[in-house]
Formats: sequence, structure tokens, C-alpha cells
Amino acid sequence: MFKLKGETKSKLIKNFSALTVLQISNYLFPLITVPYLVRVLGVENYGLANFVIAFTAYFITFSDYGFNLSATREAALNKNNNKELSVIFNSVLFIKLILFVSGFLFFSIIVFSFELFSKNYILYIIAFGSVLGNVLFPSWFFQGIERMNLISVFSIIVKILFVSSIFLFVKSVNDVDLYLIINSVSSLILGLITIFYVYTKLNIKFLIPSKNNLLYQLKEGYHIFLSTLSINLYTTSNTFLLGLLTGNQAVGIFSGANKIREAYQGLLGNFGRTFYPHISEQFKENRSKAFSQIKKYSVIVVGLSIVSGLLLFIFAPQIIRIVLGPDFSEAVSVFQILAFVPAIIMISNIAGIQIMLNLDYKKEFNRIIFSAALLNIILMFVLVPSLSYNGAALSILITEIFVSTVMVMFIFKKRAAF
Repeated sequence: MFKLKGETKSKLIKNFSALTVLQISNYLFPLITVPYLVRVLGVENYGLANFVIAFTAYFITFSDYGFNLSATREAALNKNNNKELSVIFNSVLFIKLILFVSGFLFFSIIVFSFELFSKNYILYIIAFGSVLGNVLFPSWFFQGIERMNLISVFSIIVKILFVSSIFLFVKSVNDVDLYLIINSVSSLILGLITIFYVYTKLNIKFLIPSKNNLLYQLKEGYHIFLSTLSINLYTTSNTFLLGLLTGNQAVGIFSGANKIREAYQGLLGNFGRTFYPHISEQFKENRSKAFSQIKKYSVIVVGLSIVSGLLLFIFAPQIIRIVLGPDFSEAVSVFQILAFVPAIIMISNIAGIQIMLNLDYKKEFNRIIFSAALLNIILMFVLVPSLSYNGAALSILITEIFVSTVMVMFIFKKRAAF
């Protein structure tokens, strides 16, 4: 196990626990509603809702810009300097709001220019509310200052309201709009609550950021933005492209299995999100010590993820039947293909996020991710026409293997320079 100072270890455990709670609210709470939504909306309309959400996710990625890593690191390095934190917070929020407005203009042009979108334009406009909610929700800031327990409480309360509202208001096959309204409103409420808390309780002052501060944050997040945009091309895009190439029925099957995988992956991802601010500080202070901690961390999280992935593969039929119901028997093969994806992603997280980014190999990191995005798109067009939702799952698996392999090879190639 890690040999950390008592205070540091306690802080990591506290933040890991808080992030776990946050991921439960983000993934498992909505997952509770999946069996109900599938039965009420039907697989077709459930697929339509997920197609709309997948399209909207591009604009969430655009407005995030890469700040979930770059600004988190900046906040972590300045967590004891409230004046600098105020500058960082306001600069990032200001940029995200500008990106939101420009993204909405581009979003509107697409939606009203193509019949595929315009025939359900109301659904897309409703869903876009979640983008604003995400802009306002400063999870990056709380991660950076290592006080995730604060927003975990807010998140659970809002997600409980989300789940309750689904069961109260979504009653028929025609209630796709209500489902998307509830999703957007809950996101907006969470964003507004946390923004209010930052300005009133954390001694963060509102200020107009300078041009230099804005340019600095844009520069710091640029390469990460390109990489997260590329990552989006082989995560959310699989749902989106599957809908374009096949239809909402296949999207429904794939999304059902993928949501379970995302919930499990989100919980595993807490290790990386908790570890990142800490290891960023370690790399700044003592590179040798940072690598020593990464080695120990890798053994624990990779071993855990491989074992749990094996269990998910073996018990896939039972998991699908319990969570999604008998109508989703076709999703078993999708889930089995995706079972080891979180373990593979943990490897790429260690090599890419924890090591490459902290050693300032941003350009190389971005090239790998961009190559993976291109590979995924090619695989989707090759595999989906014949294998449908299984093809989409295989595309994710192959792409993640590619990313992890190339990143690990890069680290070993560069190890002499470390």
C-alpha cells in the first residue's frame, strides 16, 4: 500500500470516498431508472433519448475545453492561495460561458439544417440545458482543492430528485421530452447550487478576469481539450454513429449495456481522479517519489480492475437480466465485450493522465488520442454495418487496447529521460 503521511493519506481517502459517492449519484442513480424507462418509453424511444443525449455530449466536451484536467491541476497547485484561486475560478468560468454561447449557435445551425435533427428539434433544445448545467458545475475546482465531499452532498440530493421525478412524471411512450427536461433541470439545479456555494462559502471573489489570465487558461487547456475531444470521438460518438448507421433500436440495446459499464468504470475512475491532484504535486516536488507512488498505485488499481472485469464477464447474463430485464437479452454480448474496457482504461489513465500529462508530454498524448479517434471511426464504419451494437462495442474495446498499448510503449521508450 502507499506509504503516505497521515494527513495526506486521510485527505486522499476522504476525497476518494467523496468521488465515489459523486460517481454513484452520476451513474448508479440514473441506472435505477433504466429498467423503468425502457419499459415505459420502449427500446426505440429510449434509444432516441440516448441519441439526443449523445449528440449534446459533444457540446459538453466543447465547453469543458480540457479544464477538468488543466484547471484541476492549477487549482491543486494554488489551493492555499485564495487570491489566485479566485483568478483561476473566474477565468475558467468566463471561458466556459463563452464556449457555451458559441456552441449553442453552432448547435442550432446543425439542428435546424438537417431533417434527422429538425424533426425532433424540441428534444435537442431541451437536452442542451444540460450543457449549461455542466458549465456551471465546477467539479474541477473542488477536485483541485481536494474538497469533493462538499459537492457530493449536493449531487446526491439533486440526483434523488432526478430519480424521483422520472418515476413521478414519465408515464408513457410519448414522454421522451419529460425525461430530457428532468435531466436538464437537475443538471442546472446542481450547477447553480455549487456556483452559489463557491462564491458565498469558499471565499472566492467574483472578478472580471484579465486577457492574460484568459489566454493562459486557454493555452494550458488546449492540448487536453484536443485529446478530450478525440476521446469523445470513441466514447459518445459510438452511440451517435450507431444511431446514424443503424437506428434507435440498436442504440437502445447498446446504451443499456454501456450504461452499466459506465457506472462501473466511473467508480474505478475515482482512483485516478483522486490520485491526480496529489501526484501532480509530487511530480513538482520530487519526481522519483512520484514514480514510486505510481508503481504501487498501478499494482492496486489495475489488479482490482482486472479481477472485477472478469467477474462482470462471467456474470453478464445475470447482471443484464437483473438491471435491464429479459427484453435486453441481446445486450449480454455487448456487455461481455465491454467488461474489460474499464481495466484497459485504467492502464491508459496511469500512463497518459498520471505520467504523460504531469511530465508535460501533452502533444504526444494528444497525438495518441487523435490516432485512436480516427481508428475508432474507421472501425465503426467497418464493424457496425455487419455486427450492429456488437460492432460498436468491439470498436471501443479495440480502440482502448490501442491507446493503452501505445501509451505504455511511449513511457518505456522515454523512461531514460525521466
